[in-house]
Amino acid sequence: MENFKLDRNLAHLAILQRIELTTSFQKKIRKLFGRYLFSKVFSKYMLDLDKISKDYYKIMYHEFLTIKKFMNSNQNILSIGAGIGGLEAIINNSFEDEKFTFIERDFVSKKIRYGWDNENSEAYNKLYLLRNFLLLNQVRSDKFTIVNFDKKNLPKDNFNLIISLYSLDFHYDFEIYRSYLSKVSNDNTVIIFDTIRADFFLDIFEDVSVIKVDSNTLHKSKRIACRKFKK
Repeated sequence: MENFKLDRNLAHLAILQRIELTTSFQKKIRKLFGRYLFSKVFSKYMLDLDKISKDYYKIMYHEFLTIKKFMNSNQNILSIGAGIGGLEAIINNSFEDEKFTFIERDFVSKKIRYGWDNENSEAYNKLYLLRNFLLLNQVRSDKFTIVNFDKKNLPKDNFNLIISLYSLDFHYDFEIYRSYLSKVSNDNTVIIFDTIRADFFLDIFEDVSVIKVDSNTLHKSKRIACRKFKK
């Protein structure tokens, strides 16, 4: 597999979720007409499906390589803010018997800012499209569960691996999930996310390691892998 299967609706979400997929022309359009018209109109119709499919796969495969060493077969994986699920589709095709739980929101904000949001009020996803993407890209329906964050009925499983790339503590405060994650993880669970304040988590976890430094983001974020909440 060197590209994902995408329809126009999925490609639209991919562009909103990964701004690296926008072309220089699309960026000019966004600057000229504003974020609202870009997200609601221009990003829906100015789409090269073949290019987006290949580029999105390349981006997600690169992300996969940064966390691959934490992967094993037969893991119970929690993904928070996974978008349409490109990373998980690659994991599924690389390891056997993985099970995925997605925590997502089920709406696209009218005006997408991509900044820090203390209240975690912004979103750009549709749960039925997440499901469609996974099925289109060879993730069987019995291997994943999708949970709506706003339903306040979060799963109580115990997870081996928790992933939240460019979501948890990148767009909204870790505290929103802190108590929940402490309940669904154990001492061996690896929690991976991106943050601009990696040192802050030395007081929260027994083990914190930097696995990626992203100098391309505005605030020079770091991807960290954490284990074992401190008592």
